[in-house]
Amino acid sequence: MMTDPIADMLIRIKNALMARHKTVVIPASKIKLEIARILKEEGYIEDFKYINEKPQGKIEIVLKYDENKRPVIAGVKRVSKPGRRIYMGYKDLPKVLDGLGIAIVSTSQGIMTDHEARRRKVGGEILCEIW
Repeated sequence: MMTDPIADMLIRIKNALMARHKTVVIPASKIKLEIARILKEEGYIEDFKYINEKPQGKIEIVLKYDENKRPVIAGVKRVSKPGRRIYMGYKDLPKVLDGLGIAIVSTSQGIMTDHEARRRKVGGEILCEIW
């Protein structure tokens, strides 16, 4: 039984990047699809697609590398864990590497980056940081 599916998703992406894989397949959920959407919008992955498969479905993520074949994602960190949830107001949201990375925040208005949450003036649970 898996207790933290978001951490599992991030580690699968990180391990696939270290092994220089082109794609990685993870079990799907609504929150993972939103995280994949944000990663694509922010330029951390090439693309993703949902594979409708019983009973749960899967997400296939196409990983992104720079011109020197180095992974675009240098690091990931799971901030809020099942045993210790971390909530912050929009004024207190962390700036990952002084703005070079992103924090993914779950707010009352949906899942978004820390930049978007500050712009909309909403706080929430900090799911993870990516740089």
